[in-house]
Amino acid sequence: MRTLFLPLLASTLAFAEFDVSGHLDLDSQVYLTRPESKNANSFTAKQILEFTYTHDDLTVFSKLYAQEAYYDFTTESEKTERTFARLDELYAKYDFENDALKVGKTIEFWGSLELRNIVDGFNPKEFRDDLFASNKLGVWNMAYSHYTESGELSLIVKLDEQEQKMAAFPYVYYFFPEFVTYDGTLKTQDGVNRPSVYLKYSGSTDTEYALDYAVIFENGYDSLRYFSTDTPENLAPNSPTVGYPTSFEQNAFIVNKIMTYNTLVVDTTLFKLEALYAKVDEDKNVGDYSHIALGVEHTLENFYESGSLGLIAEYYRFDTYEDDKYNDLELFETMQDDLFIGARYSFNNANDSSLVGGGIFDLEYDEQVYYMKFDSRFAESFKIAVDYYYIVPSTTELTAYAFLGTHQRVAVNLAYYF
Repeated sequence: MRTLFLPLLASTLAFAEFDVSGHLDLDSQVYLTRPESKNANSFTAKQILEFTYTHDDLTVFSKLYAQEAYYDFTTESEKTERTFARLDELYAKYDFENDALKVGKTIEFWGSLELRNIVDGFNPKEFRDDLFASNKLGVWNMAYSHYTESGELSLIVKLDEQEQKMAAFPYVYYFFPEFVTYDGTLKTQDGVNRPSVYLKYSGSTDTEYALDYAVIFENGYDSLRYFSTDTPENLAPNSPTVGYPTSFEQNAFIVNKIMTYNTLVVDTTLFKLEALYAKVDEDKNVGDYSHIALGVEHTLENFYESGSLGLIAEYYRFDTYEDDKYNDLELFETMQDDLFIGARYSFNNANDSSLVGGGIFDLEYDEQVYYMKFDSRFAESFKIAVDYYYIVPSTTELTAYAFLGTHQRVAVNLAYYF
């Protein structure tokens, strides 16, 4: 038996393929305008390691993520609690002739817009990282997909809900007051292991005007969550917290939800649409709501030194439909009536360099966000990204940006890929 097993194992490994890749990042940020009680900067080391095993129609993939924050190794008063490691993905996928089955922990990406993908809610966001970074938490799920000539039909069952921990108060992107306790506890309507079921169809048309589209129906926990407290107001005399509750928790509620994201190419103009409607299942604080975003991007080829310039405009609208429940302010929704005007310049060079930026204008609460990002590769394995953000929050309403305050930052990220 042993004589037969060893040659069989050797022949199997001979046709299998292993791949190891990843990148190491050094991320530095300087906060030019911030509350005096917050750290003036942050320095973070990040490591991403990916393993891929393929054999015939089987693929096994895993992704590990770790980060270390400089201030977590300094004085107690400066600690940000941003040092951690996690398993982002670990799944097995088997491809049949016209079908595929994937089981494990994954990160999915849905959407089509430049500034923000409002339908991209399958994975919760990492609260302990940069406010503007796309850093998401993997979730355990099972997915079955069937491929047609023009599209893909998928049934996805998400098996759990991830808690979202926060950094400590000295970190500039922790927005609660110092006296508030939040430990990442997630309060759910029907337990964290209540499955969320998604039915998704995506496809494209082969016509003069190329249309890519996706429609998703969900029954389960919504990607939108809210904070609440069961603690009474602090009535201790002469206390800085008098009149305020001191402990908050996050809440996940069940919805029936329909979502769509689409792109249409007409000559050198790209039209985009993302929209969703959520029917909330009897939550005492949140009622039905909708979110819609429209975008257009027109590209000018050979604009300067053979590069291309993309002119971008996007509009976002968020509405709630029950007056006695939470509105956009209480849900910390930042894109409730906002216009984004921006541009992207792609350099015609071997380094895939690009420059993108613009302004976000809140048409209801009179606040603005201005930003600019530049990224480029160099020396084959290195990538550099530089960004600048300037936030002018509302002076009349307690928006999410008003909690942050007037904010200005410069960031540099240097990454080595292998």
